[in-house]
Amino acid sequence: MQQNTKILIVEDNDANLDMLSRRLQRKGFTIVAARDGEQGVICARQEMPDIILMDMSLPIKDGWTATRELKAADDTCQIPIIALTAHAMSGDRENALTAGCDDYDTKPIELARLLGKINALCGNDEKSVN
Repeated sequence: MQQNTKILIVEDNDANLDMLSRRLQRKGFTIVAARDGEQGVICARQEMPDIILMDMSLPIKDGWTATRELKAADDTCQIPIIALTAHAMSGDRENALTAGCDDYDTKPIELARLLGKINALCGNDEKSVN
């Protein structure tokens, strides 16, 4: 059940963060947020979320760098990371996976598709997404 699933959303756009947070909370997830890549790395180490939704275009430290740092650290390397980007350019998916992301999704967010990826990576029961 998602009630115990903690998601860290690393997103610098307030409207995107608010919309995604509210939609996921309504589905029963616990949400923690960070507004830049540096804060995302710190928050991941403090909160130890079940999964991270990482915007790739972030201030201070971009999502690529933050992901590489988290995947290189013993305490956070097992946390699944889904890259979120509005820049759906050729090669972006491969670059995200090379940086250490476990999956990739594009903005604007299609909630059903993103929930499927979250549930698959967290081992949640797919039937509980509705």
